[in-house]
Amino acid sequence: MKDWKPGGTDPESRGSTIQSIDTSFAIVTALRERNGAGVTELADVTDLSKSSVHKHLRSLMKYDFVVKEGDEYRLGLRYLDLGAHVRAQIPGSSEIKHKLRDLANETGESAQFAVEERGRTVVLYREVSHGGVYSRGRVGRRFHMHQTAAGKAILSQYSDHWIHEIVDRHGLPEATPHTITDESVLFDELTEIRERSVAFNSEESTEGLRSVAVPVTGAEGDVLGAFAVAGPTHRITGDRFETEIPDLVRSIVNELELNLAYS
Repeated sequence: MKDWKPGGTDPESRGSTIQSIDTSFAIVTALRERNGAGVTELADVTDLSKSSVHKHLRSLMKYDFVVKEGDEYRLGLRYLDLGAHVRAQIPGSSEIKHKLRDLANETGESAQFAVEERGRTVVLYREVSHGGVYSRGRVGRRFHMHQTAAGKAILSQYSDHWIHEIVDRHGLPEATPHTITDESVLFDELTEIRERSVAFNSEESTEGLRSVAVPVTGAEGDVLGAFAVAGPTHRITGDRFETEIPDLVRSIVNELELNLAYS
């Protein structure tokens, strides 16, 4: 295993920052969490003055990052353009989308492709079959890596050194009573994932949901992310959970890796 470094690691992240940018992102975050808000509400939740909030909103509106409807502000579609650009930078994006659609159709469940950035798992693509269920794993959602099958699959490709770095930075918070919260238990499971090339999640991020994930590596052997299939516990159980879906995900990932290597 190569000593892969977590994506987006910034040794200066704990240094000084520009206060005005911090303020703008606080406002943007508040708007996202509330699906829109007025100046007074934003000032209350961000602990800023109304005049400061209003100035930052005007700047964000100037570049279409925020729009105003009546007395409320909401995030603008400019973020969609940026998000599409960022997502397209992932190697093999088009092939990944096609394979993910195949995976969702063949399993009849929800399929995702996730990557790691700054020690978190980020969902880049999701396909939900006609009978699949929608979960918290929407596109753009960030998760603690130890809580998801995709996150554990990616972690299994990192050296112990970088896994310790991620755990030290983000900890092992509990999402459900089934979440791994002990570092030694996590390392034991990562050893098993390396041996079988598949990660399992049984209600560790969402109660009533199970998932299976396989890491995806690029032509140079670097980890690109992970494919995952998720569904309700009453459907993903027994041999389907332990053998059928893992074998299918592994086969589709193998096809994807071959296509990426020789395209």
